[in-house]
Amino acid sequence: MTSDELIEVAEDFAQDAHVFSEMLRGGGPVRRVRLPPRGLPGYVVTGFAQARSLLADPRLHKSSAGIRELFEAKLPPEARMSNFGQDLSQHMLNSDPPDHTRLRKLVNKAFTARTVARLRPRVEEITAGLLDALAGQERADLVASFAAPLPITVICELLGVREEDRSEFSGWSKTLLSAAARPEEMQAAAQSMFGYLTGLIAQKRAEPAEDLLSDLVHATDDGDSLSEPELVAMAFLLLVAGHETTVNLIANGVLALLREPEQLARLRAEPELLPGAVEEFLRFDGPIHLATLRFTAEPVEVGGVTIPEGEFVLISLLGANRDAERYPEPDRLDITRPAGGHLAFGHGIHYCVGAPLARLEAEIALGALLARFPDIALDVKPDELVYRPSSLVHGLEALPVRL
Repeated sequence: MTSDELIEVAEDFAQDAHVFSEMLRGGGPVRRVRLPPRGLPGYVVTGFAQARSLLADPRLHKSSAGIRELFEAKLPPEARMSNFGQDLSQHMLNSDPPDHTRLRKLVNKAFTARTVARLRPRVEEITAGLLDALAGQERADLVASFAAPLPITVICELLGVREEDRSEFSGWSKTLLSAAARPEEMQAAAQSMFGYLTGLIAQKRAEPAEDLLSDLVHATDDGDSLSEPELVAMAFLLLVAGHETTVNLIANGVLALLREPEQLARLRAEPELLPGAVEEFLRFDGPIHLATLRFTAEPVEVGGVTIPEGEFVLISLLGANRDAERYPEPDRLDITRPAGGHLAFGHGIHYCVGAPLARLEAEIALGALLARFPDIALDVKPDELVYRPSSLVHGLEALPVRL
């Protein structure tokens, strides 16, 4: 195959994301594809050097308005994006400088390293409670019982979302990120999410509390502050990104260890390796597959391929992190590998603002799980596991284990 050949991607490519990335890389680090379910045309990048370069390339834009225009230009009417999620998309991940610079600066004022550090005791407490609930059970789905409730509890507490609203919110999030959801389901989820967040922000404005959303509502920088639509979209981004990635980081990390008993035994014997092991889990089987959409504002030459102006670019974080030119024996899990510099959280101005929180939660969760259940084992064959139908998130529907 040649780099300029258009590859029609199979509907179930998310089920074998690493096989998909390896297949593309066999023909070069940059490949032209058409992605399901809408038939989106674009270029997928799987080479590490190329991916890192493009993640920080100002010639690639991310504005939601530009993306919507390209959808209308490249897809038939029945396959285009509807407007139902537009109110939730006006956040910093879908913006370019100078708008992005302004939004990120305001968020950074509220989401500080000190904010994350002071969460450690509470994350440990939530983790212990979830593990207590699992004690005595022979079998469990580790996604539903542990990997999912931990980060959703943490981010909802951080932002001030009521406990009784969390399961409903998690359902809306899962629907909006699913490639298999019907348009009417996505519309209903977006409307519910928008209505809920609008009310929550009004509450925080009237009665500020000790939480991140209150800080965002009242954050200022030289007289500048987030507008009402910006607050709604930013709250949506932080809530969704703040738990979706960590759910998958924890579950994928546990799965990687259960499939490699020697690595599992070593981590148990040397718990001080855990911070580095988390970096290897992020590299080896990270929580994000294809990074959020970018498009070329002018022709861009990368990896021997010239991507024309006005083309979608999808950067495979999974593929880049298993590029043998960057990581020797990339398909082998090695918790002692110096995995720093991986792209699981992105690179450049859109680097994940919540990366320190995700690392903290994963380190605490995995360490406590392994200590509490020394005999934990996979309860199904690996090829029976099902991945969520999404090109963005790389995560399991369920992780059945024997405790």
